[in-house]
Amino acid sequence: MTNHTGREAVAAVWRIESARIVGALARYTGDFAMAEDLAQEALAEALVTWPRDGVPRQPAGWLLTVGRRRAIDAFRRRAALDDRYTALAGTLGEGGALTGGAPAEPAQEDAQVLWDPDQIDDDVLALMFISCHPVLSREARLALTLRVVGGLSSDEIAKACLVPTATVQARITRAKKTLGAAEVAFEVPPAAERRARLGSVLGVIYLIFTEGSSASTGGDLIRADLAGEAVRLARVLARLMPGEAEVYGLLALLEFTAARFPARTGPDGEPVLLERQDRRRWDRSAIRRGRAALSKAAEVGRGLGAYGLQAAIAECHAVAASVEATNWERVVLLYEALGRLAPSPVVELNRAVAVSMASGPAAALPIVDGLAAEGALANSHLLPSVRGELLTRLGRTAEARDALTEAIRLCGNDREKSVLAGKLAALA
Repeated sequence: MTNHTGREAVAAVWRIESARIVGALARYTGDFAMAEDLAQEALAEALVTWPRDGVPRQPAGWLLTVGRRRAIDAFRRRAALDDRYTALAGTLGEGGALTGGAPAEPAQEDAQVLWDPDQIDDDVLALMFISCHPVLSREARLALTLRVVGGLSSDEIAKACLVPTATVQARITRAKKTLGAAEVAFEVPPAAERRARLGSVLGVIYLIFTEGSSASTGGDLIRADLAGEAVRLARVLARLMPGEAEVYGLLALLEFTAARFPARTGPDGEPVLLERQDRRRWDRSAIRRGRAALSKAAEVGRGLGAYGLQAAIAECHAVAASVEATNWERVVLLYEALGRLAPSPVVELNRAVAVSMASGPAAALPIVDGLAAEGALANSHLLPSVRGELLTRLGRTAEARDALTEAIRLCGNDREKSVLAGKLAALA
């Protein structure tokens, strides 16, 4: 086996199984921060051993065994041969993976423990809730979720978040120290607390997807790998929490939005506006998955929540043959409901766009002007961009130029900026 093939195998196994491995180690040690460190040490050892000696028959079990042996070494160094160490040592079979040794196979009982169907799902769910714990900052939740649940490296997270790798590493280190200082237990929160904290978990997944679907800065409009990771996390959460309507609502929203990715950019990566997209390129499988998830959200909930309403809006676009054929009246009603449930300037701005399509730009402009008067979205290019579009349609060219110029100034994404520049040039 070549070094390249061995490293690819390590990366593939880690991306698929890392959350379960970290979860199992956290359950055995009772220490989340220590478990994440142990898993990283096992990963580092695999990167050396597998390319040299071959991939073991049970790679996830191999990683778990290495992590648990490292835990025992740590307890030995601390001279802490207590009940926790005894419990760990008692479950290890003969053999195992020693530093620098040949790839070993874990004992059969290890594999059974790792794949315990009654426990592993709880481990992954606990990881999600710990990574998104309210004691952590939004940036820390994002980094920690991508690391321990998504299995991304610090370099990959740094690239996704457009920050230096050292910044990501510092955020993860601080997050683990914060969780330790707060004595956050490795457990799935009680049902009542779980529902209260679910919004934080959903919010982090949504944040990851939003940055992937519409990059805030840089030269690419879409970061498909980042958006895809968010969809995967949403699917995992839906499997782990099948009774929560908003989990399905979020999953439906992400599926509908991702379905349009193939048509959102041209051959050179340039953005393609909705009205010019070739809808034949939309991913019909993703649309079907989105509709199934939205139906499930309606089935298990007492009415749609904020994510479910956004998914219902996305469904209106997904099933329409064209922009003109879209049920804009329904979209307006859904935005009005969303505005009552989760009011925000962005929701109101989107409602204005829907109103302009349903009733004309003259009906929508006062909504946008009202947001501008309130100072809403003052540092975002979204408001002047929408305002410039409405003014263009109304024939108020000079004002439209000013609005689009302001939008270009505020826009951080090069691709979006080029679209705005094209609109401005068309007014000359």
